[in-house]
Amino acid sequence: MLAEDDVVLMDMYTERLKSEGFNVVQAHDGEVALNSIKELHPQFIILDIMMPKMNGLDVLKAVKADAATKETPVIIATALVQDMSEIKKQLGPKDTYLIKSEVMPGDIIEIVKKTLNGGAATPVPTTSEADAA
Repeated sequence: MLAEDDVVLMDMYTERLKSEGFNVVQAHDGEVALNSIKELHPQFIILDIMMPKMNGLDVLKAVKADAATKETPVIIATALVQDMSEIKKQLGPKDTYLIKSEVMPGDIIEIVKKTLNGGAATPVPTTSEADAA
């Protein structure tokens, strides 16, 4: 499941995922994403935070509250560096996040593969986190 409202990013991520052999279900808003997740029970979810109709954090809360989907790995893809503490609170042990402006499409593929191979990938640090380290 790829939930992203930016058409360019959606197409780019979809092509990269398909080239790696993944079947991709797209959702351009949070409401469609959540309905598709409940119906299809995807292997993993790439979830944008800022989407129309229902934001990604609300989708994430609903996914984690549902016994049928709570174990589904979620990769949060966000442009919101300032709200990382709120996002981190919502993540489960198999989940991770990335800052869209700081990763390349190939990085997303690697994060998906690591997430599917036994747990959460190491989050890509934000610029402010990297500076603090």
